[in-house]
Amino acid sequence: MDFSQLNIGDNLPETAWFQITQQKVNEFADATEDHQWIHIDAERCAKESPFQTTIAHGFLSASLLPMMLEQVITVDPTRNTMLNYGIDSLRFLEPVRVNDHIRYQFKVADIEQKASGQLYKIAVQVEIKERDKPALVGTFLTLLIGN
Repeated sequence: MDFSQLNIGDNLPETAWFQITQQKVNEFADATEDHQWIHIDAERCAKESPFQTTIAHGFLSASLLPMMLEQVITVDPTRNTMLNYGIDSLRFLEPVRVNDHIRYQFKVADIEQKASGQLYKIAVQVEIKERDKPALVGTFLTLLIGN
């Protein structure tokens, strides 16, 4: 599906399931310098955490958004450039436990013409396999520059 052809209200295909491993969580902890025990200390989590295991940083799920969006849309690099523009809203509703599988669901909420291109407001929900509550819901902004 070509990004420049999207319209308000369009639902994009769901992404493939993606496993959140302890290695991914540790790498994110190192990149952000957020080494809180709930994310990296499996032994302590088994004893003290209500989740009984380590959990991913909420922002790890948010940070995977551009990669996941690229699974379901295409951008013609000879005509367009896609830039992250920000976040209108973001809520973490359910922790992603290590070894959970997540997938992303996207819907075009709005498109606004800007001087530099089209601003897409994309509603996103991150589903956790075999759980009722989503990990994340929000509205992300992407600027499509070009014709």
